[in-house]
Amino acid sequence: MSTNASARNGTWRNWGGTVASRPAREVTPASVEELAAAVRRAAEDGLTVKAVGSGHSFTSIAATDGVLIRPQLLTGIRDIDRDAMTVTVEAGTPLKRLNMALAREGLSLTNMGDIMEQTVSGATSTGTHGTGRESASIAAQIRGLELVTADGSVLTCSAKENPEVFAAARIGLGALGVVTAITFAVEPVFLLTAREEPMTFDEVTGRFDELWAENEHFEFYWFPHTGSTNTKRNNRSAGPEKPVSPVSGWFEDEFLSNGVFQVAQWVGRAAPGTVPSIAQISSKALSARTYTDIPYKVFTSPRRVRFVEMEYAVPRAALVETLRELKTMVDRSDLRISFPVEVRTAPADDIALSTASGRDSAYIAVHMFKGTPYQAYFTAAERIFTAHEGRPHWGKVNTRDAEYLAGVYPRFGEFTALRDRLDPDRRFQNDYLRRVLGQ
Repeated sequence: MSTNASARNGTWRNWGGTVASRPAREVTPASVEELAAAVRRAAEDGLTVKAVGSGHSFTSIAATDGVLIRPQLLTGIRDIDRDAMTVTVEAGTPLKRLNMALAREGLSLTNMGDIMEQTVSGATSTGTHGTGRESASIAAQIRGLELVTADGSVLTCSAKENPEVFAAARIGLGALGVVTAITFAVEPVFLLTAREEPMTFDEVTGRFDELWAENEHFEFYWFPHTGSTNTKRNNRSAGPEKPVSPVSGWFEDEFLSNGVFQVAQWVGRAAPGTVPSIAQISSKALSARTYTDIPYKVFTSPRRVRFVEMEYAVPRAALVETLRELKTMVDRSDLRISFPVEVRTAPADDIALSTASGRDSAYIAVHMFKGTPYQAYFTAAERIFTAHEGRPHWGKVNTRDAEYLAGVYPRFGEFTALRDRLDPDRRFQNDYLRRVLGQ
């Protein structure tokens, strides 16, 4: 339970420690039929329903005082179709298990985020993404969905079957039903070569368009209070495999990125005045390296240092200006930011409430160490992001309401109309959905 959300004394808490709720009851269904029965029973008792994955969302998107559904028994691969190149997987399956199982079968997702502790349904329902020039979020790789709707019936959808549901439910926020299975497009496993190297803030922002265009997957981290960034370029490779050696992997990924970083966060939390000096050292700790491995070993990395996060998608063309404004704001403030700012991209997709819906997007994620006050920083950052028509990641801290979101999502009304049809009595409602989707 340590890596996931926990429940003690009937209280459910998320991974980041930002949300706690007390459900009236918890259900752990062992089949789709049991899940559907739990939804029907909740309706009879006048209770709302929420499914929760690993609790990696920082918002209260999964919180409920009604029936909490835990999908940990709904796991595993249902079907691999090598002709269609798809895999159908139960909703409670952790991404880590999916990635490892696919690798054993010689298959892989095309793109993924940098954490794989989440369940497939939790990750896709909130719009989890990695970085990519042409390849988009995990949800954009969905080819079919099965969900239990408010009346307890099981609905399947794809581009051909119930296409209007498919257009919205791939990133459904838990508002349209409880996802029970997902069919993903997969491809034969391939190799990626990762090239990580430090670069100044001015160089990476000055060359951003070129770096984005030249690499299949480009991302970078900027260390506040410094002019330093660490860049990462992932591109397909003919091989051979050259994984990170166990010793340097442990040193860089565990010791530096988790162990020393954790200690640095503790010091920074106890003595905020030391943060700029720590940032200077942190930004220089990771040296350049190149390695080649299968996708999930390159895209994902362990994250043991707990944090709170806000992330916004802005139009890709607005990224550099937005980021420079963020840096200016931090430089002029007396904020002490000990966590790097992460920058990634995604191509436009066709999902109604995707943060990349209908526009090429760039993501800016701001983090604070768990237990440090984050409100002042996040409020100032959010002001900058929203001035550029930013769209908040559904699973990360934000203060936006339905009125704002309707203005930055052209297809917002399409989603809420579908919700009215599938869940007229708001069986899947909670405070978070009331705020972001309206009544």
